[in-house]
Amino acid sequence: MTPENVTGPVAHHAEAPVWSTAWGGLRWVDGDAGDLLTLRADGVTRQHIDDEYLAFARPRANGGVVAVGARTLYLADAVDEEFRAVSTLLDDPRVRMNDGCCDPRGRLLAGSMAYDATADAGIVLRLDTDLAVTTVLPRTTISNGIGFSPDGQRAYYVDTLSHRIDVFDVAEGELRGRRVFARIPDEQGLPDGLAVAADGSVWVALWGGSAVHGYDSSGALVATIALPVPQVSACTFGDDDLGTLYITTSAQGLPADHGTPAGSVFSVRPGVHGIPVTPFAG
Repeated sequence: MTPENVTGPVAHHAEAPVWSTAWGGLRWVDGDAGDLLTLRADGVTRQHIDDEYLAFARPRANGGVVAVGARTLYLADAVDEEFRAVSTLLDDPRVRMNDGCCDPRGRLLAGSMAYDATADAGIVLRLDTDLAVTTVLPRTTISNGIGFSPDGQRAYYVDTLSHRIDVFDVAEGELRGRRVFARIPDEQGLPDGLAVAADGSVWVALWGGSAVHGYDSSGALVATIALPVPQVSACTFGDDDLGTLYITTSAQGLPADHGTPAGSVFSVRPGVHGIPVTPFAG
């Protein structure tokens, strides 16, 4: 499988891609710039949020958008409308939000990390539809990919410096029985964002590993997608049949003369199809 460069290096730190027909196709963030990017037929557009960092965004069930900044939750009532700050999620300036998703009930899960990656300084929060906040996982280090199996009975989770993907059982909406799903050897990079396919396979971006790995539902490695950049940040399934894997990459921390297309979005057809994104019900 040879990925195609879809955008060129349009972002410094491209992250958190999501495909949704509700907001017109593929969107992702340029985290340090505080921008939400959209792939359109005539190129890439940006919508700025006035925050020191933009972690991720998701469509809302009512047609709007929810976005998570460094420590603030934002809502827009319609696609491409201006965002308004509605809630403070963290109060420690040394810690910022990172990756997240919505669970099968439409509640928002959002993880965090210290800027200097201090061990156990982060948490994973759950926001209900009324914006009530619950701590789901305490003491995370670099909270990254979160995703659910097609039947909603399993949840997959990456705390990057653990070098593994973990899996939980989902019982009455709660995460139970955390255990190892797959381990990533140090020399293959660090697990980052992930996407779950309709066949139960899990696809994870490898930061520092120049690749995306695909694991079947048992945790066995079944595919490796090589990328021409070192820092692969996240992936999502998109297009009308959800059969294209879109992959974000980052130039964060690379020298100015790195000479790679880091910051580009790539696409590839891996032979499996994704599941529709769950919107935020709030």
